[in-house]
Amino acid sequence: MAKMAASITTTFIYLFTVFLLYSTIEARQDFATPTGSNFTYVCDPKRYALLGLNMAQFPFCDSSLPFEVRARNLVKHMTLKEKVNQLGNNAEGVTRLGLPRYEWWSEALHGVSYVGPGTFFDSVVPGATSFPPVILTAAAFNESLWKNIGEVVSTEARAMYNLGRAGLTFWSPNINVVRDPRWGRALETPGEDPFVVGTYATNYVRGLQDVKGTEEHQDLNTRPLKVSSFQRYDFDARVQERDMVETFLRPFEMCVKDGDVSSVMCSYNKVNGIPSCADPKLLNQTVRRDWNLHGYIVSDCDSIEVMLHAQHWLGDAPEDAVAQTLKAGLDLDCGKFYPSSTESSVRQGKVREETIDTSLTYLYVVLMRLGFFDGSPQYECLGKKDICTAESIELATEAAREGIVLLKNDDQTLPLKTDKCKSIALIGTPCRYTTPFEGLSRYASVDSALGCWDVNCGDANLFPPALKIMNEHDATILVMGIDLSIEAESRDRSNLLLPNFQPELIKQIADSCKGPVILVLFSAGGLDITFAKNHPNIKAIIWAGYPGEEGGAAIADVIFGKYNPGGRLPLTWYENSYVDMIPITAMRLRPVDELGYPGRTYKFFNGSTVYPFGYGLSYTKFNYSLLTEPCSVHVKLEKFQPCYQDLEYKCGVDKPECPGVVINEHLSCHETVKIKVSVQNVGSYDGSEVVMVYHKAPEGIAEAPIKELIAFRRVFIKAGESATVEFDINVCKSFQLIDFSAYRILAAGTHTIVIGDDLVSLPVEILPC
Repeated sequence: MAKMAASITTTFIYLFTVFLLYSTIEARQDFATPTGSNFTYVCDPKRYALLGLNMAQFPFCDSSLPFEVRARNLVKHMTLKEKVNQLGNNAEGVTRLGLPRYEWWSEALHGVSYVGPGTFFDSVVPGATSFPPVILTAAAFNESLWKNIGEVVSTEARAMYNLGRAGLTFWSPNINVVRDPRWGRALETPGEDPFVVGTYATNYVRGLQDVKGTEEHQDLNTRPLKVSSFQRYDFDARVQERDMVETFLRPFEMCVKDGDVSSVMCSYNKVNGIPSCADPKLLNQTVRRDWNLHGYIVSDCDSIEVMLHAQHWLGDAPEDAVAQTLKAGLDLDCGKFYPSSTESSVRQGKVREETIDTSLTYLYVVLMRLGFFDGSPQYECLGKKDICTAESIELATEAAREGIVLLKNDDQTLPLKTDKCKSIALIGTPCRYTTPFEGLSRYASVDSALGCWDVNCGDANLFPPALKIMNEHDATILVMGIDLSIEAESRDRSNLLLPNFQPELIKQIADSCKGPVILVLFSAGGLDITFAKNHPNIKAIIWAGYPGEEGGAAIADVIFGKYNPGGRLPLTWYENSYVDMIPITAMRLRPVDELGYPGRTYKFFNGSTVYPFGYGLSYTKFNYSLLTEPCSVHVKLEKFQPCYQDLEYKCGVDKPECPGVVINEHLSCHETVKIKVSVQNVGSYDGSEVVMVYHKAPEGIAEAPIKELIAFRRVFIKAGESATVEFDINVCKSFQLIDFSAYRILAAGTHTIVIGDDLVSLPVEILPC
């Protein structure tokens, strides 16, 4: 999250769970007594006694009172200077009130991280479980897996907090939609589809935040929390309202509404001329009012500084900038501008002290929900024994296995058989932790050669050793791809090709190798590997993303058939020519014919691809049979609700008498379509299948998506057996179209539900009446 060099993206807001809002050894020392005993929550009577304070004088420590009453009381006890000192990520606390300082900034994108000052590792806690980065975990298309990972991460966060090594606010996940294949931060996100991204976020956040037994708490403002779940500097994202509603904001809306996330982060960049952190329509109206956020809003770090010194927003002085952002709804500044400039802004009459009171109340209510003031007895027993457990490491391995995607498997080359493949030539630079070398060595004798000095592969000097060993073994495995030196925050790619001499190394080995050649690719974004896809001697291709600490073991398990791959690509893999068709800064998702823009993501791009979104093979074969009959759904209009006449149709297509209806609070949206599909494993391997359900709009509607994912489920089916998979599809949520004016429309006519790669389909007639 920290400020870094340029990386163009469409970031507007980030989402993260309020884990536990208490961080750093320095913060924990504020709980230390003169005798060295520690108290882990604020309102401990013994702690106040040792501080020489009478806790009874402070109603904010009265646990019988509602959280909001207590939070407001705490704020009222503070002077203006004391208030503004709590508005930065490193909040100072108030000694005379017994309020300790705390650090809000920690991160846990795919495991508790050292990023941010709120968490650190040492000899006591040398590390936490490292799950695969999000893009690979998303490829599993497994909601229960995503939630389970969140639960493990939050347990380890609580354990590290108890040990004084972690905070309780983890600014994760990053759920921005991947708009462009060159974007360097694709590894941090769940991919290009807003529904998948939102579903991932909802499950991960639920895993992080939910306290078991309180998930259905009636008052969401008091629901207990386990833990509380970017160039963007002068970039101005010019975005149509249609794309905002349809794509960029949808995952955040899902996570706030369905995941009940307790915090949202605004980004550096401007959107349609307005900095995200100073946009009241985005923060106060959309996030807090329309989506009903139960929590607080924080800036990406140093966003206010960027507004002033890079964007020169309105020629503001610091006092103007903090007034703008406070009134827009920004409660917490990851930075120093709120603490340093807010007091003078109030005294100059640019913002009311009452506005500060409101923001601080949101912050302290979240802290109280976390047990920061009253303790969380159910988590007090967590400690070192709960970090990097065997179960957690196995879950990390399983996440990598489930996400790995089999892209090619000619002649059923994979899985390799241990009785026939007893030695392997491994060529390439392996990943860290459990490397492919270590993983494969569990199955066969492995001889390795680098092939290139590093991932950039700037010359062919190391080709000869690699070419020498390849024919001395039963199979050759090439470990190729890119890494964080090529794609990461602040590192966007200029093309979609493998670096420099990597393709030449692959070709030379494939052209002359006698045994099967298997290509294993590391990357987050897609790669144009058309040459390898079409090469007859490259029998199999595996995409392993960035597979985390147990990635080598997971890759070996897939190659030798201990695990049957079932992952699907969460991104379209474009041909490299795509980058010449559309600038990375172009925000439109639909094609723009007059500019030659081809459209973005599987929903709007209709050109040729290397591999499409949702692609993935298995060692077995699945057949689908639809068990649902075509149906009609009558949508009853309210008395004074007219048909929507502005829905646009393609030239020459007759518009229905009632083209559709606006989906709003006046339309009853309880109508559903129940879908049953039988999935049969007709192959010889047990395996998992991701059943993907798409929606296609009625024919003739202008600029409608080609198709749109509306549901998915991963199911495990033994060889020769079948499973019945059921979906309950709400027609308003799943069939809606966003028209040019950003209205949500339920179109009349014949919609089509498509399951899998057009394996079976179901027409559904929508009839407004």
